[in-house]
Amino acid sequence: MYKIRINLIISFLEKQPMQKKILFLTLIVLAGISTNYAYSQEVGLATFQETAQIIIDKSTSQNVTASITLQSTSIQEIKISAELEQKIREDERVKAIILTNQEQCILGVVNQSCIMINVERNPEDKGIIAIQDSSKEIAELYIDEINQALDTNAKFWAVYLHTVDETNKTLETSGVISGRGIISVVYTMPMEDTNSMYEKISAMLVPKIIRGGGGFYDVAKDLSFDERSKMTFSLIPLDSKSLLQLKLSVDYPNKASTISDISPLEFLKIENLKRSDYFSLGFYPLNSIIQVVVLSPENTNVSDIKGNIIPTQIIDNEKIPTDITKEGWIFDPDEGQRIQGKYIFGEKISVNKEDLKFSLGGSQPQPTEFDELIVVVIIITIVAIAAAMYYLKGYKK
Repeated sequence: MYKIRINLIISFLEKQPMQKKILFLTLIVLAGISTNYAYSQEVGLATFQETAQIIIDKSTSQNVTASITLQSTSIQEIKISAELEQKIREDERVKAIILTNQEQCILGVVNQSCIMINVERNPEDKGIIAIQDSSKEIAELYIDEINQALDTNAKFWAVYLHTVDETNKTLETSGVISGRGIISVVYTMPMEDTNSMYEKISAMLVPKIIRGGGGFYDVAKDLSFDERSKMTFSLIPLDSKSLLQLKLSVDYPNKASTISDISPLEFLKIENLKRSDYFSLGFYPLNSIIQVVVLSPENTNVSDIKGNIIPTQIIDNEKIPTDITKEGWIFDPDEGQRIQGKYIFGEKISVNKEDLKFSLGGSQPQPTEFDELIVVVIIITIVAIAAAMYYLKGYKK
């Protein structure tokens, strides 16, 4: 493979003037130094992920939602007993376990915290009674162990059938929380304030080495004192492991419609955002992500970006960073009715408020120009980066 690439490069060089040949050889050396430097730091992808997310919904709710999510596929980093995790994961009908103190977790629940066991509908069940009975029967197999694992005492409330997919279509989520064909078996308990609930759950589930590492966890802990804050813990079974998430969110009602200048850290009530010290022993540039999603009823675009825009290549219709040692934004898409921006830290351990600001509307940012020669060099290392894009999807399963 490498011989083919070398032959292509040599053939390409033969057709170029001397000045461009020199430039190309210089770029190869620089790219080699950059790549060797990055890999000398043992570029890694940890199972633990910290994500700060801002959703600005100008289309429907007009709310801004800011959240911090700690997630992992390792039961050592978010601690659930191996037996319970395996038991849930191997049940093909169980799609998610959710603990939340979100207001009205399901229509009709008022001033109660909830545990929802989301079950896939059995196509053999005919009629609503059969569907409810079958789903509850599955949930009853797990609720006692879940209560024990989370130190809760939730009691059965109702079975709720989800019939629409609008939320999942809008945010491109997986559908395991509220998608069509999902039945939530709901258990309720007295409402608990977010600060005490987050403190208790994180102390039980998040090991001391992560809690003591600061970073996004400290931001979530401080946000939990906001009277509008809510927390959610979820377990989503995957093929060979489970995705475990602890999320703290704050809603800002009716704030989205007037926003044209976006300062993500403003909604997290901080001036600087620091990565967790948990990553300090290695180079894990894709394990701390800031994500901004803008939903607009009209076409808009990103402009006036204060920080950096990371050079990217299009791989499988997605923008992939070509140099993960660099900090900055990836906007994909950067215009339309749905805009998504992801900020990665590169080699930096923190970012300040000013470097994350950008606007909507106005002149679009000019993309970094790439000589076709650079692409030949960069594409050699892009495969390793593409594997990490799962973590750039933030809210996706």
